[in-house]
Amino acid sequence: MDDHKEPIRYLDLCSGIGGFHQAMDRLGCICVGASEIDQVCIDTYRANFPDTPMLGDVRDLDPKDLPDFQFVCAGFPCQPFSKAGKRKGFKDESRGQLFYTIMDIIDAHDEVEFILFENVRNLADRKEYWETIQEELAKRDFTITTRPIILSPSDFGIPQIRERVFILGIRSDVKNHDLLPYGQIIEDDLWLRKATCKPNAAFDILDETPSNPVRLAPDKEEALFAWDEFREEIGITTIGFPIWLSCFGLGIEFDRTFFNQIGLESMPGWKQNYVRRNRHLYQMNRDYIDAWVRRYNMLDRTKLLQKFEWNCGEDVPDIKHGLVQIRQSGIRVKRPDCFPSLVAMATTPLIWDESINHFREITIREAARLQSFDEEFVFTGSSKQVYKELGNAVNVEIAYQLAQGLLRLRNSGLTLK
Repeated sequence: MDDHKEPIRYLDLCSGIGGFHQAMDRLGCICVGASEIDQVCIDTYRANFPDTPMLGDVRDLDPKDLPDFQFVCAGFPCQPFSKAGKRKGFKDESRGQLFYTIMDIIDAHDEVEFILFENVRNLADRKEYWETIQEELAKRDFTITTRPIILSPSDFGIPQIRERVFILGIRSDVKNHDLLPYGQIIEDDLWLRKATCKPNAAFDILDETPSNPVRLAPDKEEALFAWDEFREEIGITTIGFPIWLSCFGLGIEFDRTFFNQIGLESMPGWKQNYVRRNRHLYQMNRDYIDAWVRRYNMLDRTKLLQKFEWNCGEDVPDIKHGLVQIRQSGIRVKRPDCFPSLVAMATTPLIWDESINHFREITIREAARLQSFDEEFVFTGSSKQVYKELGNAVNVEIAYQLAQGLLRLRNSGLTLK
């Protein structure tokens, strides 16, 4: 990396399966150790980076026993800050406190010059969270961004919408004061090579003939086509609200009777609005909807197949040309410019595959491309576990660009790959 110095050495904490490792490898950096507690993630990490020492649980590490390193990467657990968790933040004794564990490690290693952390978007939404991070790093003489850097793979032309907050820091005594005369890291100084996602970009990551494609179950596929017929017949491409069968009031003549039956007045305002709009849609198309419900046995299907949301406007001709997710909130269809976020808990996105003439899940390799993983990356564990691994991983391209930008700000002027 540098004509006069040894390669940058880094510590990979809360490492997952090695998203940061791939990014740092591209920069010629050397990993002195990785810390992870999930055994499947550990197995995957070892399969790809066999020469890297696995250090176990970061909470069990003795900081003084660690070798020297100049860079700390960490994808510390997001559950304390995520909407899906209890949102205890730094007060979460089991996971939120890991931030302070990482601070303890930095305290024991005064050779540390750089930090690069990743967490969920919600971390940036609470002023006290960001202020805590700023204060703790300022105590250690690190310059960080004045505001959270929030990035998604879609900002770099990668067809996935996945906003994450990144925390970057450089020790104040090693930064290039010509580049940072005001003592702050500015996002523009990182030289990020951003790009936009083109229409249909999501289809570009798909294999023409995937091996062992996982077809959507027949009953679910039938429900998708039923809803596509409904969409075309009723004309809901610009309707602007989710369709819920439970809000139609099927077979009930009068609105007041239905609203009283479901307790409309006790609902929050947003839900009252949805109920009223769904009820109006039903009343305007009652004959067709009643027949459609009977024809496709819609009331016998699971609740999540009784909800439908079309987010494509008039840009997508039919459901085969969109991106589909079957979530707890129902069936959602999006434009094929970007996949919805890969997350550890959600179902895998679905696409129509002409080669098998069915809807299928995106494959592991296709999901890995959404996270910018190397094509030769090896995965271990069941398919469900692998999708979870990828859902928890940092996007490699974003990590690479941010790390590269940080290293450029060093006073010594590192020569980067």
